[in-house]
Order: sequence, then structure tokens, then C-alpha cells
Amino acid sequence: MARPRGVEDAAILRAATQVMGREGPAGLTLAAVAREVGVVPGTLVQRFGSKRGLLLALADRSEKNAGETAERVWGSRGSALGALVALTVESASVMATPESFANHLAFLCMDLGDPQLYERALAIHRTRRRVIEELLTEAVRTSELHAGTDTASLARTVQAISAGAGLTWALDREGSLEQRLRQELNAVLSPHLPPDRGHSQEES
Repeated sequence: MARPRGVEDAAILRAATQVMGREGPAGLTLAAVAREVGVVPGTLVQRFGSKRGLLLALADRSEKNAGETAERVWGSRGSALGALVALTVESASVMATPESFANHLAFLCMDLGDPQLYERALAIHRTRRRVIEELLTEAVRTSELHAGTDTASLARTVQAISAGAGLTWALDREGSLEQRLRQELNAVLSPHLPPDRGHSQEES
């Protein structure tokens, strides 16, 4: 059984994310994840110990990914606001259907009631807030946003709007989640744009 030995943890955690979105909490088992990635369940027991161990490892990896993804997206964009929009859209890409959004939301509800998972969920939340604020601060520095914009306050608003946009979209199901996120980000950022910027962040 050489194949399981060669499967990296990152691939297993990506598979777990796919199963989470498709099956929800009840359907997330070590056996289901093993089938998704193409290994035997015993491999996951050896790596993570249990379903809970897998969830903790996934949370730890998600926090690390939040910073790494921001660096990658920022490096590929010509503007801080363009990077912010792209990062927001990419972060929600695993919840592209109302059903997958509901399933991931169910896992968040579980996290809120579990001290160890909550600690990790809060760390992910704070990392994402920090990244958003850094992008907004850079946007002020490069005159994409008005000088004097309160980037700390705006970062909190952007994060809240992004979360709320997903929930309202899952309820009314109008358009795609990506479209909704872009619309809501445009609405919250527009008052802070210099007159000559218009709606350019929508095009990013």
C-alpha cells in the first residue's frame, strides 16, 4: 500500500473540505474523506487519530492558508482593492451552492460550542481581519481610498458584510455567491473611493 504513504496531509484536508460542503456534519466521517482522497480509513486514523483530530488539523491549516492565500492573491493583482475583492471571492469558493454554504455554516455552529475549535475559528477570523485591514491600509497609501479612511473600522464592516452576503444569498438565491459578494463589497467601499475611482473595484 504505497499510495497512502505518498498522500500529503494538505491533499487530505482539501478532500475533507469538499466532503464538508457536500455532506455536512453528519456525513463527514474518516471513511468518507478516505474515499474522497483515495486511501484507506486507517491512513487517516494514523495521521489524525479521529474525526475530531481531523477537524482540528483542518482548522490549523485554514488559519495558515488565510495568510498564504492573501500573499499570493496580493502578488497577482495590480491594486490592493482588486486583491481584496479577489481574496473575498476565493475564500468563499468552497460555498458556491446554497447547500454547501449551509453545510459549512453548520460546522461553524459546531465550532462555536467547542472550546478548542472555537479558539481556532477565532484565530482564522482575526487573521482574515488583519489581512483585510492591511489591504485597505495599502489602498489608502496608493490613493485607491480616501486619505484618512478609518481602515480598522472599515475592515470590520467588510468582514461583516462578506459574512452577511453569504447568508442572504443562501436565502434568496439570486445570482451567484461571487456576484453577491462583489455587489456588496462595491456598496461598502464606494463611499470611500476618490471621485476618479468610480466603481473600478467591481472590475477586479
